[in-house]
Amino acid sequence: MILNSIPKIKHLQSGQFFLMAGPCAIEGEEMAMRIASRLVTLCNKFKIPLIFKGSFKKANRSRIDSFTGIGDLEALKILAKVRDSYDVPIITDIHEISHAAMAADYVDVLQIPSFLCRQTDLVVAAAKTGKVVNLKKGQFMAPEAMSFAVNKVKDSGNDRVIITERGTTFGYQDLQVDFRGIPIMQQYASTVLDVTHSLQKPNQTSGVTSGVPALVETIARAGIAVGVDGIFIETHHDPSNAKSDGANMLPLERLESLLEKLVAIRGVVNNFS
Repeated sequence: MILNSIPKIKHLQSGQFFLMAGPCAIEGEEMAMRIASRLVTLCNKFKIPLIFKGSFKKANRSRIDSFTGIGDLEALKILAKVRDSYDVPIITDIHEISHAAMAADYVDVLQIPSFLCRQTDLVVAAAKTGKVVNLKKGQFMAPEAMSFAVNKVKDSGNDRVIITERGTTFGYQDLQVDFRGIPIMQQYASTVLDVTHSLQKPNQTSGVTSGVPALVETIARAGIAVGVDGIFIETHHDPSNAKSDGANMLPLERLESLLEKLVAIRGVVNNFS
């Protein structure tokens, strides 16, 4: 599994899923450290490999007055502090070619947003840093088409690549997860299911995306049963006051119960494998 090449990964064992989790955006040091502390505690308890997630910048917002970040370098330094304080790898998303080298100095995994997964120059720039590249599958992309995105990374001299499923556009304001795509994409790279973004309700008339966090457990359980390599969950201790994507983030207090169930389901799946 690709996790073997990521420093600071703990509890890696055959058949276990890994967790990418954290807030949508870095709002400040206190909130990042608070969420990271809880995630580390839970992942140590359940022996789940953790990659802490946080966006240093939100560039793909509907409205110009939406929160985009506290400052690029300030947020990246907070991510680096989380990495060093809790000894966990970090993932963040990049939106411009210049972001690749800059972010690579602070994190372990560079994420290509779903809307940008066909942007060759951006994908190549991420690949050339030597960091693991997480390709979010476009809402408009067939699973088979992700093979070409993966090849862009590998043809750039980097075989450290992950694919993340995050739902497919279904009408103007809904997404659907086609679980048939998971085993297809696993032929190309380790595949993650982004549970919370799959439950977004985009293109709202307010210009602010909504979501259905009540279904996080439903989608996550299905993904584990299908056999995804990892689960991606955005979480926050106070989603109603989060500055970005609070409508579809999982309340941090609900994560322990969910992980307990997912570990149990994976155990059953492994027994049948």
